[in-house]
Amino acid sequence: MSENPLHALMSPKSVAIAGAGNNLMKMGTMQALSVLHDGFQGPIYPIHPRDKVVFGLPAYATPLDLPEAPDLGMIVAPVGEVPRLMEGFGERGTKRVIVCTAGFREVGAAGKVLEQQINDIAAKYGIRFLGPNCMGILNSEIHLNLTVMHLDDRPGLLGLASQSGTYVTQTLYFLRRQGIRLSKAISSGNEANIGIIDALEYFGEDEQTRAVILYIEAIRDGRLFVETARKVTRHKPVFAQYVGGSEAGARAGLSHTGAMAGPDFLYEGIFKQAGIVRVQTIEDLYAHGWAAASQPPLRGRRIGVVTHSGGPGTAMSHTCDQGGLDVVPFSEAVQQQIRPLIPPHAASGNPVDMTFNLDTEYMTVRIPEIILGSGEVDGLLIHGPMMTGWMKEVFPHFKPLLGEMTLDQFLGGVVHDLSPAMALPEKFGKPVIVCSFLDREDNFAAAYQDNDIPVFNAPEKAARAMISLYRCFRAQSRKTGNPPAAPEMSAEADRIISEAVAKGQKALDEHASKRILSLYGIPVPREILTRSASEAAAAAKAIGGAVAMKACSWEIMHKSGKGLIALNLKKQADVRKAFTGIRRAAGRRVPVLVQEMIPGGRELVVGMTRFPGFDPCILFGLGGVYTEIFRDNTLRLAPLSDAEAEEMLDDIRGKNLLGAFRGQPEADREALVQVIQRLGWIAVLHPEIAEIDLNPVILDGSRPVAADALFVLGD
Repeated sequence: MSENPLHALMSPKSVAIAGAGNNLMKMGTMQALSVLHDGFQGPIYPIHPRDKVVFGLPAYATPLDLPEAPDLGMIVAPVGEVPRLMEGFGERGTKRVIVCTAGFREVGAAGKVLEQQINDIAAKYGIRFLGPNCMGILNSEIHLNLTVMHLDDRPGLLGLASQSGTYVTQTLYFLRRQGIRLSKAISSGNEANIGIIDALEYFGEDEQTRAVILYIEAIRDGRLFVETARKVTRHKPVFAQYVGGSEAGARAGLSHTGAMAGPDFLYEGIFKQAGIVRVQTIEDLYAHGWAAASQPPLRGRRIGVVTHSGGPGTAMSHTCDQGGLDVVPFSEAVQQQIRPLIPPHAASGNPVDMTFNLDTEYMTVRIPEIILGSGEVDGLLIHGPMMTGWMKEVFPHFKPLLGEMTLDQFLGGVVHDLSPAMALPEKFGKPVIVCSFLDREDNFAAAYQDNDIPVFNAPEKAARAMISLYRCFRAQSRKTGNPPAAPEMSAEADRIISEAVAKGQKALDEHASKRILSLYGIPVPREILTRSASEAAAAAKAIGGAVAMKACSWEIMHKSGKGLIALNLKKQADVRKAFTGIRRAAGRRVPVLVQEMIPGGRELVVGMTRFPGFDPCILFGLGGVYTEIFRDNTLRLAPLSDAEAEEMLDDIRGKNLLGAFRGQPEADREALVQVIQRLGWIAVLHPEIAEIDLNPVILDGSRPVAADALFVLGD
């Protein structure tokens, strides 16, 4: 059994609720009623300072008065009472507690002190607790409901961990109407003791949970989160919605890298690195997670579409295509099997468009069986199965022609055995996702939901769910890569950085930055630092060919457009003139760097920045003058495996530039991977560096060369 504290917390044999009384308007009372009436079989102990009996159960004034040490204690009491109650549970011997009460770190300094106090008490007694400021838990396997809403009897398949209590309790009615059932749900609150990373690990080990969904506002330990998620996503789909990447959460940096890697962009990259599928809405979080939990896994990109209307079929196909799925025409052999089952004017390719057709057996069983059994698809989308809902809609128009027939009589001839249609996913081992504009009032929609086949109310939504299943497949199929091996720290690099810090520098100059790159094996141009026009001319002659010249001072972090750079200089006179011009533009006697011109028109950016909890992060993307215009880049947490670094190369929109392009050879991908990995190790080994910006990294033929470098130092 894992040491994860949630195994014991989520499966108690007895529960005590401090705050459960007879006032129905109190949250603790509502939660006690949920435990009482939703099927939990163990002892329930109300704790209340005044009420002696609560809903027929004896109540106790303090945890110390309980007849036994409950497996789980819940505190829903005024904030000032929480430390005393935590102490009481500790003395009584309870090792797992949920603190629902708010008013801790989220309210300011005084609340933070109080939160630390209950953490200290918990540590004293060996207690692990959830919260504070949370909404409880659900465990449908043992019918334990510690929220304020009703939980259905039937156990679920989808695990939820949420940093918002609302999404664990207020959504239960909505989920019921969608046919979505949770296996377990955890409201993590302030995460003073047990956090969402613990929840993710727990769900990865929970046999009942087939897929996991996370609502995230912040991750405190990015490294542990990624390591945990990578283990879980290898065998179980994980989806996440992250909110907090708006302007309110963004930060500016001194380098291009720091300015571009705002929190939303950060989480986008971290989720990809962890194998987590990101969704943008809470509706998609539940629905896509449910599709993954309830359906066989999608094992390829080939999708079949069956519809009774051209518009929805086209919408599904278009959305699939945008998401990387293939809706390709069926073979002639498959179409020959389909044609006798549809009108002569209907389409038998893919989508199969039956046009208006009320023969539901063809749409829901016979044609899907042909498609799923053909070996030509990996999953199936169906739009439009309906019967009783449609009949109810048309009945007012039919009634004048039907005499005294009632609606029940009108519906009496409907076939109610829909089991052949419901058996398709299990029979063929492939996911089936349905779209219907009718809700559970229709017998088909209700049957699909009751048999754990997802039903969406728009064709694009159904297709997007299938795209998410494909993203799960890709995440689980990723190469693991070789674990990164740490290089030895360079003593010279450490000396360069330490001396700059001692002098109070905010950055390293370009020459020093490139020296560190070179020490760790990242290719840089040949260059010489000069302090006179004569030295510059001599340096240019020694380098040979065309040279570039730049002002070189840590106080000049950005040089473009300021007269501080001169390019493609070949003549001695031009070098001397450029030296004088650069110093004039700088307004002082700055050293001037003379470096070889690197040929090649393809420019990239590789950089590093740090965020609390995510330290350090490596950025890769299109560089040069287009860095901030296109913002085509991706980000991962360092250190990276070779597979993770290579994945970054394919994660930008402009990835085709890395292939053979306009007479230029394909980029040396292995060399690029090494640049990304080694930059990550520089950041790990030298935490004094706050940001790194290699822009541009030029492809000299196939070889990447860091033509410019900026190292920003921390405070």
